[in-house]
Amino acid sequence: MTTVHTSVVVPCFNESEVIEAFHKALVVALESTGTTFEICYVDDGSDDRTRVHLKDLAAADARVRYTSFSRNFGKEAAMLAGLRMTRGDAVVLMDADLQHPPELIPRMLELHRHGYDQVVAQRDRTGEGVIRTALSQAYYRLVRRFMDVEIVDGAGDFRLLSRRAVGAILSLPESNRFSKGLFSWIGFDTVSFTYTNVQRAAGRSKWGGRRLLNYGIDGLLSFNSRPLRLAIHSGLWLLLSALAYAAWIVGNALVNGVDTPGYATLITAIVGLGGIQLVTLGVIGEYVGRIYHEAKRRPHYVVRETDETTARSQASVRGAASSR
Repeated sequence: MTTVHTSVVVPCFNESEVIEAFHKALVVALESTGTTFEICYVDDGSDDRTRVHLKDLAAADARVRYTSFSRNFGKEAAMLAGLRMTRGDAVVLMDADLQHPPELIPRMLELHRHGYDQVVAQRDRTGEGVIRTALSQAYYRLVRRFMDVEIVDGAGDFRLLSRRAVGAILSLPESNRFSKGLFSWIGFDTVSFTYTNVQRAAGRSKWGGRRLLNYGIDGLLSFNSRPLRLAIHSGLWLLLSALAYAAWIVGNALVNGVDTPGYATLITAIVGLGGIQLVTLGVIGEYVGRIYHEAKRRPHYVVRETDETTARSQASVRGAASSR
């Protein structure tokens, strides 16, 4: 078996419009490094012709491998499957929409040769809308304050991992995966550089506002238990406030006589306490739900086919034909 120096993992979901152009640019960038390489595509249950394109690429170039899921399991599962496919000493994770420029790979490999286990390509926010930029910056400030790991604004999935860093990532068995946090959690020597944000070459982004919000919530809950601690603190403060209010009512009754509390005060207290209780139950339920999913130990994804299964089936067909 040929020794592979560089593996590139490319999750794909409905990228048929851009996959050919991306592959050509990626091969040019990898060939310029003068190293042996492989490209590991993962089709995340696309409903366009992405899987067909990947099969054609794998059939035309022995350096290309692919795996196709039975349905859409999400980018986290696709990256995990891609990492499991790799054999290289250096593994690059990147998207297929050309927003991660392939021409940066030689620079990442050069930094890897200086001894870094993680090389992070950190994009700036050129061309983004004002509202999205403000919300993103506010989210990362919140993350840095509350999460147990350090996540840098603009540091996404476009990065290089050493073989031992990949081994550390694959040793983590959790089902609810938040790769940005996992990359930071494993540690190792890390270096980053900034590149100018690039717009998609074709198609449209799969990450709408609702999906980004859910992804952000996953990140906050995956690497800290502070929401539960906050619920405890809120309960204690409410208890102290209720005791103080009760003492004021008793004192006022002793000094000025019995005074029936107003209806508005009572309704406000009930609604406020009820809202806090519901929020607290929601936070607890979210953590319990995650425990439930982890306890079931379902696989992260189901494979429809890979280039290896296709090769085996073709070989069996040829063998059957020759036996006749």
